[in-house]
Amino acid sequence: MVAPLVAGIYSHLPLGRAVLRKIEGIIREEMDREGGQEITMPSLLPIEVYQASGRDQSMADILFRVKDHRDRGFVLGPTHEEVTVELFKRNVRSYRDLPVLIYQIASKFRDEPRPRGGLIRLRQFTMKDLYSFDADREGLDVSYQKMFGAYQRIFDRCGVPTVPVLADSGAMGGKDTHEFIYPTEYGEDSCLFCPNCGYAANAEVAEFVKEPAHAEEEPKPLQEIDTPGLYTIAALAEHLGVPESRTCKAVFYSATIAAEGARSKEQGARGNDEAPRTEAVFVAIRGDMDVNDAKLKNALGAVELRYMEEAEATNAGFVAGSASAIGLKTGVRNEGQGAARVRVVADELVTRERNLVAGANKPDKHLLNVNYGRDWEADIVADIALAKEGYRCAKCGTPMDLRRGIEMGQVFKLGTRYSEMMGATFLDREGRPQPVVMGSYGIGTERLLAAVVEANHDEAGIIWPRSLAPYDVHMVAIQPDKTEVREVAERLYEELRESGIPVLYDDRDETPGVKFNDADLLGMPLRVTVSPRNLEKGAVELKGRTDAESRTAAIEDAVGAVREALSSPANR
Repeated sequence: MVAPLVAGIYSHLPLGRAVLRKIEGIIREEMDREGGQEITMPSLLPIEVYQASGRDQSMADILFRVKDHRDRGFVLGPTHEEVTVELFKRNVRSYRDLPVLIYQIASKFRDEPRPRGGLIRLRQFTMKDLYSFDADREGLDVSYQKMFGAYQRIFDRCGVPTVPVLADSGAMGGKDTHEFIYPTEYGEDSCLFCPNCGYAANAEVAEFVKEPAHAEEEPKPLQEIDTPGLYTIAALAEHLGVPESRTCKAVFYSATIAAEGARSKEQGARGNDEAPRTEAVFVAIRGDMDVNDAKLKNALGAVELRYMEEAEATNAGFVAGSASAIGLKTGVRNEGQGAARVRVVADELVTRERNLVAGANKPDKHLLNVNYGRDWEADIVADIALAKEGYRCAKCGTPMDLRRGIEMGQVFKLGTRYSEMMGATFLDREGRPQPVVMGSYGIGTERLLAAVVEANHDEAGIIWPRSLAPYDVHMVAIQPDKTEVREVAERLYEELRESGIPVLYDDRDETPGVKFNDADLLGMPLRVTVSPRNLEKGAVELKGRTDAESRTAAIEDAVGAVREALSSPANR
């Protein structure tokens, strides 16, 4: 099917390429059905187009950068929003030209730090990316729903059950986005599902009911206590005999913030001298909860976020194991201590709790009865908590289920983010320039191939849906060295091909068991066997991939019998 060259880079072998070609055919049919027009865009892109949108910073960690012999910067395209904006600017002038839907199926390149999961996360991959351009938000809603329905049909036709869930837009930007998740225990994404109202969201954005545990208490005086060797929330809570919800957890991050020019819609492209800055981030959250990195990244407006190393935390003035926001100098650079700029971010729930246990910012010391507002404050207060199994749905209050899954595709409402930053306008009915309203819609074909196999297999091998099978028929010749077997098999092979039925012909000198096992492993819809025993009866053997028993058909009727077998519900 495929062969790895290095981590995250694969060759497509004949059978894999045949399936991918059929996947691409289904995608093309559905895109064309909704008015999409196929184009081809270059993969080697000048860095200036990414500087114009600011994504040279927001996607800095995954951009493959190259320079030509004149030292001009280029990137290998990870996605093509900027290129389509340039095409729009050169070709569309009036509202009469809208809507426009253009797409391509082409290679993308992302410098994934940890490519994994076989075909799931790659450094070079094939993606169908469609971009919609509309005159207003209402038009975007129409285009979005067209693609939403097209995606559901694509995955249904490929035999991969998916569930649309709310998702994070990440570096793509925009407000509204859905992922289509194939639920599987092997998935890299965690999603929350409400069994009552149907709410579904990636854990990165999932909302849930937050209930204070200690909000009704009156604030008590601060009290410092000795806590030698108690460096975790669990150990601290056990020692004090309190629930973990009575504690305030500290988590340290290093955040990269884009230069102001890169984030300004008005300034557009910025100079190369504007560099992103790095900030130390102190996060406070209730001790029984975990930080949602995606929510935190959005709250900070960061382009990159990572946990601090121990030396970085010390340099920032944090006391690991006994840290709190009490006394931290926020929003400024503490030159005296050589500390980096510190930003305090608090989950909104922890600010409502009373009399929590928090670090004293001294080794082996903690404070009792810590209260927000009186004892400490934050630069940012936001929902930054990670939703978990059993947390109550924000819509109806029902406990939610957690399931893992693989993202099959994602649709984005980009709005005017790119058009305003890059000057993509059209003239409305009154002749006034307006920023075009955009959407972006992607499907990775290799990960869809992987999901097709995962969703359609048994202990013996793959069970291809006929719409995607590399061949409709796997023909096995038993003892092909026998003249009659070889002649009948080769004649039938040619007759099936002439009838428009794709055939994989196995004429190897192997035992029947090896050949049958390989046929099951490869998973074509129908196996046709030509053997000396059946030829004595003037017949060949037919067996569907999921059939328990085989049947025979007369040699002279074999083509018709094959066509009939392939049209049965089990093989469609």
